Amino acid sequence: MEINIFEPMPLVYAAQSKYFFFCRDAVCEFVLKEGAVPLHPFRIFDYFLDDRVDRDLIRRANNNIVSRADEVWVFGDVIANGVLFEIDLAYTTGRLVKFFTIATKASKIHSIATGQISFEQELIALANGDIAALKAVLVGDRRLHEVLN
Repeated sequence: MEINIFEPMPLVYAAQSKYFFFCRDAVCEFVLKEGAVPLHPFRIFDYFLDDRVDRDLIRRANNNIVSRADEVWVFGDVIANGVLFEIDLAYTTGRLVKFFTIATKASKIHSIATGQISFEQELIALANGDIAALKAVLVGDRRLHEVLN
């Protein structure tokens, strides 16, 4: 199959927990093989640029990328608080959100239903144990700031 190097490709923000940092290359490979351009924060900014700049500046940059991406793809069946924030921002800005497993090989990554997703304990604690509310944010039915305030 010949590749048309001038054909536009959708821009995809790839969100994942820091606990799966080591899977970032497989995630990028997967996104490319699915016909999209991966905008992966761990590839763009490494891991918070090894603390060379304030982490909130990196978060602000990530938020700008989410707002400009065509879609947000979430990798992993356990969601971190930063990833849920990015999901919420994606819904707020009208972006399509898709969910996938995560692995060290692109061939092992596949689509996942939101019913198969859970949350990191830190996030559950921030939501006072209200997992139903977190699941509502996950599918765009509630805003994260309502759940965490």
